[in-house]
Order: sequence, then C-alpha cells, then structure tokens
Amino acid sequence: MMLADLGLLIIRVVVGALFIGHGLQKLAGWFGGHGLPGTGQWMASLGLRPGRAWAALAGTLETLGGLCLGLGLLSPLGALFISGVMVMAIVRIHWPRGIWVTNGGYEYPLMNLTVAVAVALIGPGRYALDPYLGVALPVVPVQAVGLLLALAVTTLAGRAVPAERAEVRHAA
Repeated sequence: MMLADLGLLIIRVVVGALFIGHGLQKLAGWFGGHGLPGTGQWMASLGLRPGRAWAALAGTLETLGGLCLGLGLLSPLGALFISGVMVMAIVRIHWPRGIWVTNGGYEYPLMNLTVAVAVALIGPGRYALDPYLGVALPVVPVQAVGLLLALAVTTLAGRAVPAERAEVRHAA
C-alpha cells in the first residue's frame, strides 16, 4: 500500500502546486498571469459580472483548493473547490469547442476535474495532513452538494458565451 500512498502524494503535490500557481495568476498576476484587473476584464467579457469578483472567486478557490489538495488537508473540500472551478470552465468556456484542447475544448479542465474527484473519493493517502490530524470529512456528500452548487452557479451566471468571444488562455 505504500506505493499507492506515494502515488497519491505525487498526484496531490503536483496538481495542488499547479492549481496554487493558476490561482495566483488570477489573484496576483504571478507566473505570467493577468491579476485581478486583467482576469476580471476577461471574465466580464464572458458575461460574468462583476468580472473582478468572479476572478477573485475563481482565483481564491483554485489557490485554496490547490493548497488543500497538495497538503492533503480537508481533502474533500479542496477537491470541491477545484471541481467547482473546473465545472464552471467546462460549461461556460470550453464546451462549445468540443473535447480536444487543441481546439480550445474541455479536455484539460475535465482531466483536472477527474483528478480532483478521484483523489477525494480515494482519500489523500498516508502522506497527508488529514490522517495525522484525524480529519475525515464526508466525501460523497461534500462532492455531491458542491458539484450541484457549481452547476447551479454556472446556470445562474447566464448562458454560455459563444466560443469566439472567450480567450482560452485565461480559462480553467
């Protein structure tokens, strides 16, 4: 079982670190990002208004989700944060373009969503903070409620924008 725990650690740390970076691109403009002003303007162009608030929400969820996933701390909640942002990205931006990322499709956010949900269902493994701290959130209810909430927010945020209006480099 130790190899499975090591495998989970690698997945959690790499995906978590990348999500932290992706969130900080939106929040602070780090790592080549556009920060809240640029990301907010882009989100407003998608019909998500106020754009800056949506950018802050997405960046915060990505950063916290990545931190939770990477550390294995409150794992189902971290996976939920990532899942919510990925559902929004798939539905609002990538869906009209089909599956393949080469066409701006939803392949990449779907892989991120899959990893987040799979880690939540499997658990963070032995090399995580949750088992050391005795934290055990109920995975299925947290994910089910969260994904329903993400779909509701996506629906309430308005209709998907035509593919030609969205720039995929800022998505997901």
